[in-house]
Amino acid sequence: MNIGVLVSGGGTNLQAILDACDSGIIKSGKVVTVVSSKDGVYALERAAKRGINSVVIRRKDYDEPALFDKAIADHMKSMNVELIVMAGFLSVVGTDLIKEYPNKIINIHPSLIPSFCGKGFYGLKVHEAALEYGVKVTGATVHFVNEIPDGGKIILQKAVEIQDGDTPQTLQKRVMEEAEWKILPKAVEMICSGQI
Repeated sequence: MNIGVLVSGGGTNLQAILDACDSGIIKSGKVVTVVSSKDGVYALERAAKRGINSVVIRRKDYDEPALFDKAIADHMKSMNVELIVMAGFLSVVGTDLIKEYPNKIINIHPSLIPSFCGKGFYGLKVHEAALEYGVKVTGATVHFVNEIPDGGKIILQKAVEIQDGDTPQTLQKRVMEEAEWKILPKAVEMICSGQI
């Protein structure tokens, strides 16, 4: 299955997917394109090092969100993408893209949904909220994308314990290493192989 990955930053989850393709964890799919919402991010370098097609499609370049979605959809269709993976993509995708790829867009979120999710919860903000609330367990969730931010059907979750002295940065790193980088490739393979 051809995979298109949406990114906005360093691309650590993209790297987890690429590594999983190399190791055989993902054997039923391959990354054919990377779309970034920002110029100059390291995720684009990761794609270039692998010879993977990449483009920058910025929301601010479009007068309407629907045109932004159409640009992404058009690019994905031109690359024959069958599964879209949002891997640290900081723009919310709209109805038009979701209709073009029904149940074929997934996202990784750095908490155990329904905790610390939805509009405004992204990046370090999720981990700051978990620490402020005082929860003892957090984690990551892979879910299908629908019109509600972080509202789609859950595919996989993995818990991560919060440790004394955690900062948002140390917690973010541990959630990535112990949860995100494990369950995202697993979910990709489950979809590409037809298990879901």
